[in-house]
Order: sequence, then C-alpha cells, then structure tokens
Amino acid sequence: MMIKTLTIVLAASAALAGCVVAPYDNNPPPRAQRDRDRDGVPNRYDRDRDGDGVPNRYDRAPNNPNR
Repeated sequence: MMIKTLTIVLAASAALAGCVVAPYDNNPPPRAQRDRDRDGVPNRYDRDRDGDGVPNRYDRAPNNPNR
C-alpha cells in the first residue's frame, strides 16, 4: 500500500513539475521598455504614459495618474 501511494505521489509531482511558473519577474524591464500604465506601449512612445486619459502634452503631471 505504501509503495503504491509513493508511486502515485512521485508520478503526480513529476507531471506537475513543469507546470509551475513564477507569477512575476523580480527584474524590472530595461529603462527603454518600461510601461507605467501597462497598455503595451513603452513610456517613451506613449502619448498618455500614466493612463489617466489626459495626453502628456496637456498633463501637468504626466507620470502621476492621480493628478
């Protein structure tokens, strides 16, 4: 009974070993690729980099979505 249980546990752990993926990466992206509002457009090309709906050229605080 014990060997059968151990075999099942080992088979299950081997099957699931490749399925575990880290939920996030601790290394930030390079400065040129950062995306403050996470819309898929890097900040250097984004016309509204903080995602508050006000274009950067008219926004008094283009990096702060609360202003």
